[in-house]
Amino acid sequence: MALTKIGNFDDWVDLFKVWQDDIGLQAQELKDYKFDVKLADLDVPEIEFGHYRGNSKWPTVMHIPDQRIRDALQTLIIFQGDTEFASVEQQRSLLANAPSDYDLLAIYRVMAEEMRHGWQMSYLLVSHFGDEGKREAEKLLQRRADEHERLLGSFNESVENWLDFFAYTEFIDRDGKYQLQMMSTSAFAPLARSMKPMLREESFHLGTGNNGLLRIIKAGRIPVDVMQRYFNKWVSTAFDLFGTDASSSAQWAYTWGLKGRFDERTNPQSPDPSRLNEYARELYRQEVQGLIDRLNLHVPEDQPRLKVPSVKFNRRIGQYKGQRFDIDGEPFEREDYKAYVASVMPTAADRELLRAIFKDNDWIQPKKSDD
Repeated sequence: MALTKIGNFDDWVDLFKVWQDDIGLQAQELKDYKFDVKLADLDVPEIEFGHYRGNSKWPTVMHIPDQRIRDALQTLIIFQGDTEFASVEQQRSLLANAPSDYDLLAIYRVMAEEMRHGWQMSYLLVSHFGDEGKREAEKLLQRRADEHERLLGSFNESVENWLDFFAYTEFIDRDGKYQLQMMSTSAFAPLARSMKPMLREESFHLGTGNNGLLRIIKAGRIPVDVMQRYFNKWVSTAFDLFGTDASSSAQWAYTWGLKGRFDERTNPQSPDPSRLNEYARELYRQEVQGLIDRLNLHVPEDQPRLKVPSVKFNRRIGQYKGQRFDIDGEPFEREDYKAYVASVMPTAADRELLRAIFKDNDWIQPKKSDD
């Protein structure tokens, strides 16, 4: 799809429909979904942290007092929008082989709401950032996950099967919850007002992932060690999504009031501005640990326990980038580290085994009303 100058949001909507067709989203259930812009009321009308704390939140870009802040804000919105459209591209092939009608409807809803979130971010770009914002909104529909063009590494990974999907929505969408929550206190009012509806919709995606993994464990067909390798794949790249360590960008985003801490409204302590990304990543790690602990309650006693891979394992950014640690965070001394990483991530043998298991209908427990 060639880059074409657009004049208004209606023009962008036309390009969005072309993008849907280009990536093969022909299902009527998706075409019938009502895409619209949702803006909640502000919970707090004043800027809640940073240099401008106590001032009124900015209703338009023109109210922002510094071009550097406007540029950083636009970048935040671009990155968020890019993840939303990327996730749909990653998951679209699964529509053809859902394990049940319930799961098909669930993935329809997940994909439709991710598209709406991208729609929301595109609306902010087109409506508030002039010609540059319009160009960036178009680019959100140009990049492709399957061509490794998306802005963040997690969103160029393949989602090949339904175990992949459930792990993705459990761990990658959970990172998304953190990003949305941190922007819900933004000094830019249209961004803050966008977050509450998005968070409400995101909660279903997280529930879809967690419930799917629980149903898989209860069915007992997929080996725990295979599940662990998919956990290693998505949790390790989710850690990267929190950004670099000692990030000056995160520090300025906080100073300028653009992006708060995950627990900004409930944490009375002053933040360490040099460790904002590390702080969010650790909260995420603790939450994931609790989720996996609860899943382990349903793992048979004769099976290994599922675990959270170390924050040091297989990192592509930050202080552990390119360093050799095993999934327990211990230094890996042998020469064959690349082979080791491949052995603890999903393998060709895993994918072949799953294809065989998926031929039957008993690999996942049916959804119950009380699940």
